[in-house]
Amino acid sequence: MSAVAPQPVPGEWTRRDEGGFVAATVVALVMSLFLLAGLVYDGGLTLAAHSEAFNEASAAARAGAQAMRSSTRAGGAVEADPSAATAAAQRYLAAVGHPGTVTVSGDFVEVSVSFPYRTVILGAAGLNDITVTGTGRARAERGVTQAEP
Repeated sequence: MSAVAPQPVPGEWTRRDEGGFVAATVVALVMSLFLLAGLVYDGGLTLAAHSEAFNEASAAARAGAQAMRSSTRAGGAVEADPSAATAAAQRYLAAVGHPGTVTVSGDFVEVSVSFPYRTVILGAAGLNDITVTGTGRARAERGVTQAEP
């Protein structure tokens, strides 16, 4: 004789097997919170790295512009020395330990710095490195020759 499963009565609550449902929900919730924490933490550190790249590029550009400035202390036209400006900016970048490119155009020095930021938490999700870039620009100015009124 074959056993026939009882049919549910319409409108009556039926019991279903929900074993493991809570565990799967908790795992999904914990993973979501972990990734959110990674976005907040690594996102903040990435913004700080962008700021660092910008500051280094700006300081290197100022160092390059100051290398051209010696010809402008007494006033007169700026005598741009691209090789001195480039060398000064590259020396600064070597001191801080990040590579960059230096471009001299007239009395302007532009420096671009780029380096990888290694993520802390998001590496678990496959995002290991983020490249940050900063650009700074400085201009060689004439020195003060007389007091302003």
